[in-house]
Amino acid sequence: MPFAAAFDLESDQPITVNADNARLDEGQGIATYTGSVEMSQGDANLVADKVVLHRDENGVSRIEATGTPARYRQPAMEGQGETDARALTITWSASDNRVTFKREAVIEQGGNLFRGNIIHYDSAERVVTAEGSADQGDGSGRVEMVIQPRGNPDNNPDNNPDNNSGEQDTDGSSQGQ
Repeated sequence: MPFAAAFDLESDQPITVNADNARLDEGQGIATYTGSVEMSQGDANLVADKVVLHRDENGVSRIEATGTPARYRQPAMEGQGETDARALTITWSASDNRVTFKREAVIEQGGNLFRGNIIHYDSAERVVTAEGSADQGDGSGRVEMVIQPRGNPDNNPDNNPDNNSGEQDTDGSSQGQ
């Protein structure tokens, strides 16, 4: 299952941040940006209310973004569909190669959907783990994943029958398991 959602904290490509306000604490290695924060690295883009960058001797070691929601987008690359991810809190950690989406987390990529209270992505192992929240009586506390079959033309928006011809798969359904 393809999945990508991370700024590359080990890349030589710079991370650019624009915000209404910024505070840099060089002694602690912490930069805090608030107010309509826009952060980008290459074609990857993050929009949030607040972003905190932690630096160590190796560069940026951790990124914490919060918003209502914070939203991360990355265009399609390396055979993976476009990534559109949002959550109230998104955290990237270089030390454990992990991206964590917390509270109202939704990740869409190439027709695949991941929804849960907490979604972890281990970029080294390429493992997605999702956790639900306490059931509020409406079933919303459950994890939801919709995973398209490999090689399904629905994974390519240009070939998606719903976008053009309205054709169905040979089994009569417009979506496979």
